[in-house]
Amino acid sequence: MTETGRVTSSDGTSIAFERSGAGPALIAVDAAGSYRDFRPFPPPVELLAEDFTVYLYDRRGRGASTDTPPYAIEREVDDLAALIAEAGGSAFVYAFSSGGLLALHAAARGLAIAKLALFEPPIEPAPAPAGESGFTAELAELVTSGRRREAVEFFHRGIGVPDEVMDQMTPPVWAALEAVAPTLVYDCRLSDAMSLPLLRSVTVPTLVLDSQGSSDSITGSAATVAGALPDSTHRHLAGGWHGVPGETLAPVLTGFFRS
Repeated sequence: MTETGRVTSSDGTSIAFERSGAGPALIAVDAAGSYRDFRPFPPPVELLAEDFTVYLYDRRGRGASTDTPPYAIEREVDDLAALIAEAGGSAFVYAFSSGGLLALHAAARGLAIAKLALFEPPIEPAPAPAGESGFTAELAELVTSGRRREAVEFFHRGIGVPDEVMDQMTPPVWAALEAVAPTLVYDCRLSDAMSLPLLRSVTVPTLVLDSQGSSDSITGSAATVAGALPDSTHRHLAGGWHGVPGETLAPVLTGFFRS
């Protein structure tokens, strides 16, 4: 049975979530542009719910959640903290793609994350945070000027989404992404604030995963993250570009979290 609910973050933002299954709490953190009603790479909830109480939520500014400007990384970390409190005060976290940026910032701040699993975190950590990148500034300008479709295309081409994937995006997909275009900037700011010292401060046991069908840049980023984290394991799974089948992913996550 799936239950829905809301938690209120420290700045008053209302975060919508759904909960299913039974067992230790496991929170899934979505990538840029994704939310519960639009998830191109969904976590294998039905399989995970056999062993865990799985929480899916809409990150701020997406789906049924509200938003409170101005955006700050600390505010979005607070959203996850509120959900962890709702889940009983501690949780496993599985984060997909740029959702891993948020999860790492949360772990570095000391949130009660028992174990962390990251699938292809898109991180090229620098020796220190470099401030807002030119990419982020240009994306933000497109959003501010109301050019949301251009912002979505700029973001996806900028992060290396293959042309064949872009060509398969239907009008409903474009509409869903345009609706949350401002939040693409949020993920870019999470990336801009990532650094090697931050990664090295994350002491949570972490599993870093990638797909054998992804590009070298994606798998290389995963390897870099795994190498920087103090307590990590890195595994390659059989799959396509930026994704693996749920029946492949779920047993790996279950084995890691339950070990």
